[in-house]
Amino acid sequence: MSEGGGRGRPAVQVEPANLRGASEEVAFQIQRYIQREGLEPGAFLGREGDLAEQFGISRPTLREGLRLLSSGNLVRASKGPGGGIFVAHTAEDGISRSLSDAIAVMVETEAVSLEELLDARLLLEVPLAGRAAQRVDRETVERLRAAVRAEAAGPSSAADGVIGPDAEIHQIVAAAADNRMVAALTAWIFDVVQPKLAEVLDEAIVSSAVVEQHEALLAAMEKGDAARAERAMKEHLLYLRDLLRLVDEGERDDG
Repeated sequence: MSEGGGRGRPAVQVEPANLRGASEEVAFQIQRYIQREGLEPGAFLGREGDLAEQFGISRPTLREGLRLLSSGNLVRASKGPGGGIFVAHTAEDGISRSLSDAIAVMVETEAVSLEELLDARLLLEVPLAGRAAQRVDRETVERLRAAVRAEAAGPSSAADGVIGPDAEIHQIVAAAADNRMVAALTAWIFDVVQPKLAEVLDEAIVSSAVVEQHEALLAAMEKGDAARAERAMKEHLLYLRDLLRLVDEGERDDG
């Protein structure tokens, strides 16, 4: 592994595996190195042969360790000239992508329902809105205001005029809470749930109602009123959940 993301001398001294298996120990040491050095996505870690020699392990063991990191979206491998092992994502981005991928599979296989996911959003985003209101700055308020204006001026179709801006509004609020782990643990909302809601609720959603709910959220954020922000977020998410129930009931009746 090379210093400063360069190629050449190994930079990590790996301790012998103790409680972990060899491949798990390799994965842990590589991840610790990435964190300690503050390596960004795209940074070069080393070539497979060099890394196996550095760790004092066989290539199959190294590959298993790298597979563990790859499954967590933390590293990637490329072959050919200039190839090797590279940082794929930061730890929090890796968590975010892994969680989104897992939830997407659960939605596709109907192992979890949209209503369950909306219930989870209530548990996560209501207190998140209150924290964001306490920490919001002028720049964030301006971004939020612009997103709400864009939503109000958009087409009546939920997919084109509401769901897209809705995701942006919720992302702004999540970012305003200023917690990387919260951001990582809520990204599935925008990666998985919002596109599915656009598909399911497009013909049922009342755009003006959503805009009004977001305007209430904006007003709370402008005043830094945590309780009001939580109330506005809760009313918005309950509206979506209730609407989803109506759509589901209509589909069952049609069936």
